[in-house]
Amino acid sequence: MAYIMDTNEEERVKGKTVEVGRAQFETETTRFTILDAPGHKSYVPNMISGASQADIGVLVISARKGEFETGYERGGQTREHVQLAKTLGVSKLLVVVNKMDDHTVNWSKERYDEIESKMVPFLRSSGYNVKKDVQFLPISGLVGTNMKTRVDKNICPWWNGPCLFEALDSVEIPVRDPKGPYRMPVIDKFKDMGTVVMGKVESGSICEGDSLLVMPNKAPVKVLAVYCDEDKVRRAGPGENLRVRLSGIEEEDISSGFVLSSVVKPIPAVTEFTAQLQILELLENAIFTAGYKAVLHIHSVVEECEIVELLQQIDPKTKKPMKKKVLFVKNGAVVVCRIQVNSLICIEKFSDFPQLGRFTLRTEGKTIAVGKVTDLPSRSSA
Repeated sequence: MAYIMDTNEEERVKGKTVEVGRAQFETETTRFTILDAPGHKSYVPNMISGASQADIGVLVISARKGEFETGYERGGQTREHVQLAKTLGVSKLLVVVNKMDDHTVNWSKERYDEIESKMVPFLRSSGYNVKKDVQFLPISGLVGTNMKTRVDKNICPWWNGPCLFEALDSVEIPVRDPKGPYRMPVIDKFKDMGTVVMGKVESGSICEGDSLLVMPNKAPVKVLAVYCDEDKVRRAGPGENLRVRLSGIEEEDISSGFVLSSVVKPIPAVTEFTAQLQILELLENAIFTAGYKAVLHIHSVVEECEIVELLQQIDPKTKKPMKKKVLFVKNGAVVVCRIQVNSLICIEKFSDFPQLGRFTLRTEGKTIAVGKVTDLPSRSSA
């Protein structure tokens, strides 16, 4: 599957997904867009941009002896991906145990159960409600077993659950507001008979002929055409991955991270905000204090940022602020702080728009903290 999604030569030669691949498929009831995000650790920022557009995460784990262990051990990619997916708002997870046909596995129930029993506590600690939001199932991607149709009892007598497509169809996805203010973070742009932007609608609806703003530039634009997959559509609602042709702006005046926004209630543009952070794993010997610098990933924005002030530490048990003044924190701490960036970015409070108010902080290729925006300055340039 990855080989098919990896469209450029570099990816196929290396055997690693680098960019976020896109493809569509339909089941009888639902239209899906696959965002094949990279697994390899050098490409985690690309994985973040893929996951930030997703409603459902399909975590593919290898059942082959040794491969699951490598991905799961401390510093392995499986752990980082689960934590990132949760922060980025992927609230539903299908954990697909792949390569069940491998000669070291042979559809062994013991191996499947072992992987599930190791993953469950970890998924819980990452914030997933395992009973409600996580589903495990065995497949073989290479030969297509248990993907579109249920696995034959001769191959796997112990599996009574659904196949992958059935599981995907039954997941309840988050409700977005089609009547809310329009919000579409731009993930890519190009020239094609005008300026075309790509992204996923997080709130509101868009119609041909609409007048919108590109934020933070406050550039007024008109919608010339809307494309969903390859098809031209008159209107589109939240949750859709779109390409939108605009007039009134040049392609070079848009960057990924900009947001196509309604004129009446534009998205706030700020250089500073208050956030609640959970520190995952700092680099060796690093302490997290005012002056700490990192790279902020929030929806499709990637910006360097600085922690300007630690406001209070939160007690993980009571979830209430601790009394004593906080000057620095270590791994595992939950802390409220002020974060500053150099140029204007478009964000929302997590309580108003979860998809536009959650973020990760990374430094030297490692995710060190996950967080949510709790407050914006009152004079944000909206």
